[in-house]
Amino acid sequence: MAMLLKKVLRVFALVLAVSVSSLQTNALAQSSVLPSGGGKALIDTSDTVILLLDHQTGLFQTVKDIGVAELRSNTVMLAKLATLLKIPVITTASEPNGPNGPLMPEIHQFAPHAVYVPRKGEVNAWDNEDFVKAVRATGKKTLIMAGVWTSVCVMFPALDAKAAGFKVYAVIDASGDPSEMASRVTVARFGQAGVIPTSTNAVLSETHRTWRRPEAAELAKLYALVAPNYAAVMESYAKAQEAARQSK
Repeated sequence: MAMLLKKVLRVFALVLAVSVSSLQTNALAQSSVLPSGGGKALIDTSDTVILLLDHQTGLFQTVKDIGVAELRSNTVMLAKLATLLKIPVITTASEPNGPNGPLMPEIHQFAPHAVYVPRKGEVNAWDNEDFVKAVRATGKKTLIMAGVWTSVCVMFPALDAKAAGFKVYAVIDASGDPSEMASRVTVARFGQAGVIPTSTNAVLSETHRTWRRPEAAELAKLYALVAPNYAAVMESYAKAQEAARQSK
């Protein structure tokens, strides 16, 4: 089954990629804003760092606003996306040796370039001087944050980073809260503070931008992580193409 899905994804990506060495690819690499003006309001990967905050296995057991399997899958997608597009990643945990547990290992497995910054018990990562120094050392001004809990571990540093002059995105479905109410209130507060709520699918599509790029085949695989039903679409398309070839 895994081999079939891999084949399907590869076929679909090749059909969409068409010409991965096109001039448009080079233009996109040079600037996220195209001559048409497209991309001006979107994420600029060259100015972005992903912050994955307190994705700790103990805390996962308290999450009620999203399924834990979906939360982990979405977080893995962010890690894989960062590796594929060479986006810096910083991880952190307040106290990994306590009841909140260690960080989910998949993050550093799929983003081996990620930098881990331990904290000394601070609930708010932005209270930790080493963490803030690590963020500033990247030279990036756009922060994509996700974590557990959304209402605490994401919201506190997101509000502080926004106040410090950063452009901040909060990936809601790569984060989790103890209740849907907590999550809804947090999203409302994000809106009031100018933090941009988003989803893993939006981050993937926004940073992907075009199928005419050399990473197209690998990007196609990531869509199956954030939208499993999309894999079925690709599978049916590939099967239809195969049937059409056989009928000739």
